[in-house]
Amino acid sequence: MNNFVISKDKSLLELDTIYSWLQHSYWASKRSKNKIKKSIENSVCYGVYDGDKQIGFARVITDWTVMYWLCDVIIDEKYRGQGIGKKLIEEVIHDDDFKDLFGYLGTKDAHTFYEAFGFVQEQEKVMIRTPDYLRNE
Repeated sequence: MNNFVISKDKSLLELDTIYSWLQHSYWASKRSKNKIKKSIENSVCYGVYDGDKQIGFARVITDWTVMYWLCDVIIDEKYRGQGIGKKLIEEVIHDDDFKDLFGYLGTKDAHTFYEAFGFVQEQEKVMIRTPDYLRNE
């Protein structure tokens, strides 16, 4: 990871950078900046940094006892292919807060990536309800 640092310190997060990344994602492009800000406030967040520059992000929602939901995992395009995403996921799944909990996530295109960390695809068990702001467009 060279000089890259992973931190759960929310004061280091760059909201504008995270918002920009998520606006270009397939899963969060319709989220408002305020919605992203509130989601960060109510989640455990991991930032990846190259010096003072944020280059990655992941968010975890949890009940601290049974399960966590890993979401909004993203690495700046300029830094992809260097193993940074792998280190970020390792940090999350080995975190003392989460290592003994069931981990869940949703992905359209990264199944193989997450399978390397022990995630297993179980589509027949998952249901989803789309929020009103997306369903009523």
